[in-house]
Amino acid sequence: MGGNRGLGLELVRRLAELDMRVVLTCRVAEDGRAAIERLGGLADRVAVRQVDVSDADSVAWLVTWVNRRLGRCDVLVNNADALFGDDAAAASVDLELVRRTLETNLFGPWRLVQGVLPLMRAAGYGRIVNVSSGSAADPRAAWASRVSMSAVNALTRVFADELAGDGILVNACCPEAGADQAGSSGPLDASTSADTAVWLATLPDDGPTGRLWRGRSPIDS
Repeated sequence: MGGNRGLGLELVRRLAELDMRVVLTCRVAEDGRAAIERLGGLADRVAVRQVDVSDADSVAWLVTWVNRRLGRCDVLVNNADALFGDDAAAASVDLELVRRTLETNLFGPWRLVQGVLPLMRAAGYGRIVNVSSGSAADPRAAWASRVSMSAVNALTRVFADELAGDGILVNACCPEAGADQAGSSGPLDASTSADTAVWLATLPDDGPTGRLWRGRSPIDS
């Protein structure tokens, strides 16, 4: 989810290189088609679908398409990210902006996980990776990132606990700065940040679950 640029596109590239059939989703169809052109010979392994993760009907349509066309979903990477009103103080921000932020950053991944779980449970296998942030503990970070990503990290642990024993591993990873997520900045490129997410997406059956990672090291307590 959220695969037309930066970290998302690099994740699509890396997973396609592993001979996976990848579904790249984005809000604007033209952006997805442009992204496909940058994948060169890997393009035939990638399908583009226009999806708004903040819209329940849009997510339901995607899940139906995946079920009918592919019949399975082994890996889900939630990478969509939005920050609305993040320059305002929490004491005065319009709560409608808070709701819009959570619709994409929290409820979007939640909807998608709920949607693909029947496919993963039927296969007895699944890897769910939520691209999140360690900003919850950073007093310099904006409220939008701290609140929404704290919730995503908690949701990751909740699903990991619920799905223990089902063959489905659920983890979150914190991209390095510069990976083209909303509000990120810094010198590191998307390839560096993609490594952890791809590793989590391909964990063995006895791999870890319910943790927040950066650079293949856990950063939660």
